[in-house]
Amino acid sequence: MAGKILVVDDEKDMLTLFQRIIKENTGHEVAVENDPLKAVERLRTDSFDLVFTDLKMPKMSGIKLLEKIKEIRSNASVVVMTAYGTIETAVEATHKGAFDYITKPFQRERILLTIEKVMKWQEVLGENVALRRALAEKEGFSTIVGTSPIMRDIFRCIRQAAPTMGTVLITGPSGTGKELIARAIHEHSLRYTGKMITVNCTAIPENVMESELFGHVKGAFTGAWKDKKGLVEAAHLGTLFLDEVGDLKPWLQTKLLRLLQEGEYKPVGSEITRKADIRFIAATNHDLRADIQEKRFREDLFYRLNVIRFELPPLKEKKQDIPLLTYHFLKKYTALNGKNITEISGNAMKALMQQEYPGNVRELENIIERGVIFCSTNTLKLKDLSLDDQHASLFSNLAPDLFRLSFREAKDKVIHMFHSQYIQTLLSESGGNVSRAADTAGIQRQYLHRLMKEVNIDAEDFKVGKSTSRETDFESSS
Repeated sequence: MAGKILVVDDEKDMLTLFQRIIKENTGHEVAVENDPLKAVERLRTDSFDLVFTDLKMPKMSGIKLLEKIKEIRSNASVVVMTAYGTIETAVEATHKGAFDYITKPFQRERILLTIEKVMKWQEVLGENVALRRALAEKEGFSTIVGTSPIMRDIFRCIRQAAPTMGTVLITGPSGTGKELIARAIHEHSLRYTGKMITVNCTAIPENVMESELFGHVKGAFTGAWKDKKGLVEAAHLGTLFLDEVGDLKPWLQTKLLRLLQEGEYKPVGSEITRKADIRFIAATNHDLRADIQEKRFREDLFYRLNVIRFELPPLKEKKQDIPLLTYHFLKKYTALNGKNITEISGNAMKALMQQEYPGNVRELENIIERGVIFCSTNTLKLKDLSLDDQHASLFSNLAPDLFRLSFREAKDKVIHMFHSQYIQTLLSESGGNVSRAADTAGIQRQYLHRLMKEVNIDAEDFKVGKSTSRETDFESSS
């Protein structure tokens, strides 16, 4: 992509040198000015991708010119030129928004490399503008964000699947937006006027799950003082979303299979069979085929659920969606917190693109929410994101006072911190499922519960999809 470059220096020989290097070695258009005041006027009427400016010039310093450029053309990249003795001033210029600095005497290769880096960055800026425009114009799937080929394919499949009665199975890691896909299918279905009832199969205790799903009649068990409608009845003529269906116990899977096959169920304690007209959507982060092999999931239920399949990828497999997601969350949390943050700095976006995101889109959303809270300007900067804090080590957290404690006190503190961080990670990965977390850790469920109590951790804090009416953005669902 051909760009436009302006070189500002009071030494005409320097301007001639730059002009020749750029014309002979690049396809970019170049203009020169030996008067910084004239350069300012030129910037008001012409658009440049890159401005090279000397630091020491009569009439106006390079620092002052940098400030003027940022006022007039905020997206223009500025590279300052400096002698060795004024490198500190050049570093100051980068803190004020300069893209880079180069030192005299110049090497042709260094100039060309700098131009190449700037023009690549200008392409990224242009893409971000297009992404923001796409975000503003996005219609139909108001809470799902993405322009990657993977997401475009998902949008296409939603449009095809939504108007049908086909049962849908959504798979993928935690934090990838499975509930949002389910909600989009419901809202674009012929049942959009009915309710979408969410059942979080990990959040409801096993001993009351049947009653919650199918309801019960008075006297069915101790405490059943009156008839109670279940979630299945509430979803009649609407959609029933079974979140984390892979965690259902085998005996409940059998009852669910009958509901799927026959559209029939019995409330607990009742001999009367009832009918339910329901569209079924299920989601899980399990590998259900592996669970079938291990006899943890019924094969016949899997095939009943696996009619229309959506497999959501982790964020690291669609990183080109990160800028659009970032602006989406920026808009959301700026509004929620009453702030006026309209931009994201280049360094901040670059750092966000380099993250691995084990927590997927939910993790990105949390980063942006925190950044908005701590941002004090209209531009979200790298320092606002506190990305280094995400990877703080155990001992860096303890360092301020660890070695001033006795051996026993230090040991107890380290063990407590280890338990806290380890259990939080386990529960985060399992979506708050204590049994699965205990299996992963290779310990008894009861022992994990005791450890959780000791470090004051509640599994509910790690569960998603608690409310049947919850409306969240892409990474806020399971």
